[in-house]
Amino acid sequence: MRFPPEPFRIKVVEPVRKTTREQRDRLIREAGFNVFRLPAESIYVDLLTDSGTSAMSDNQWAGIMLGDESYAGSKNYYHFVESVRSIFGFKNILPTHQGRSAEHLLFSVTVRPGDVVPNNTHFDTTRANVLHRQGVPMDLVIEEAHDPEREHPFKGNMNTQKLERLLQQEDADRVPLIMMTITNNSVGGQPVSMENLRCVSALAKKYHRPFFIDACRFAENCYFIQQREPGYSGRDIQEIARELFSLADGCTMSVKKDGLVNIGGFLALNDDAWAEQCADLLILLEGFPTYGGLAGRDLEAIARGLQEGVDEGYLAYRVGQVHYLGDLLDQAGIPIVKPVGGHAVFLNAKKFLPHLPREQFPGQALACALYREAAIRAIEIGGLMFGVRDPHSGREQFPELELVRLAIPRRVYTSMHMQYVAESIVELYRNRKAVKGLRIVHQAPLLRHFTARLEEVD
Repeated sequence: MRFPPEPFRIKVVEPVRKTTREQRDRLIREAGFNVFRLPAESIYVDLLTDSGTSAMSDNQWAGIMLGDESYAGSKNYYHFVESVRSIFGFKNILPTHQGRSAEHLLFSVTVRPGDVVPNNTHFDTTRANVLHRQGVPMDLVIEEAHDPEREHPFKGNMNTQKLERLLQQEDADRVPLIMMTITNNSVGGQPVSMENLRCVSALAKKYHRPFFIDACRFAENCYFIQQREPGYSGRDIQEIARELFSLADGCTMSVKKDGLVNIGGFLALNDDAWAEQCADLLILLEGFPTYGGLAGRDLEAIARGLQEGVDEGYLAYRVGQVHYLGDLLDQAGIPIVKPVGGHAVFLNAKKFLPHLPREQFPGQALACALYREAAIRAIEIGGLMFGVRDPHSGREQFPELELVRLAIPRRVYTSMHMQYVAESIVELYRNRKAVKGLRIVHQAPLLRHFTARLEEVD
């Protein structure tokens, strides 16, 4: 069997209802054609994000009942540290309420105005946190990532030649650290190879730069290494993870992804001086360093969820379900990013809606049309999320890719839900010429896609 069945039984169900098209048309207009502004109760299948949307296990729920809510030094904190260190191996571990807070701590201590932070591809909050420090986020992903139809086993890799040229050009104090995002979300949830990570680590050591990993989907990345990279077949996922993180000086993580919880994150690093500065800032912003803005019960759920997230049987099902949806769409001729990644299927909005120019945000138009026609919520990853408006000309500068991400929550939906999603997208594709473009009527200076309001272009 290519796609394994769910390695669990369902104990609790949450009813969902399907609204009418007329209701959804009214709601999307009231939301300013921004799916973030929709009420969740109006969604039938919610693929907006895989972050914080996992179903927790009976083991995790049992752990929640053992929450120690002592202000400092709770027993759950020590279990959390033990669990994190068993996988990641770093010396200093600071809990945070989610991944973007870990990024904020790290960049507040390390990035100064004008500093350049290279990454394979920054995701939205990482990029915004660098910009918030008046730094320059630089994406150095391999060229194959810019071609949605190009097959490559590790399409998320860093272009190490470009990285070395950057390190040769810049003074050491102008590149405070090197980042790598695993899996590479912005280009289709594509994995990074161990070989590429070794090369980046070697360059970091050669040029004396700290190397950090955005680890929110590390388990899925390790599974791809096991399945695709020579020399790793049959290796234990946790063993692969330990080797991977031994190449780095630290990591940030939103455990709302591969930690299988609804809230939480951490910053892990070996440098004691940086850790002390980050801990001082953590106290100011999040709370005491042994809880970091989380309840003791949350720390316990994370400690258990991280161990469940590296289970090979779970990962085979998890990645298999994503690939099942991808295969349904690919066989129907729907333009998607290939190969299918680990946490989501990405629609190629430029090819799906070729009649819409980039200035009319085809990715956002497609996401809104999918909600209006089928009550499915997805997210645009393209011109609205990563585009930049030139302050002088007022013109939009667009990223290479214009995608719509169908992010599948972990342990939530069944294969019948995936079939419904595929059939709905196929039907929308047949009527794609009726989809209208959009224009922005309001936007924030950073992370505009969360709150922007748009209107249809007649």
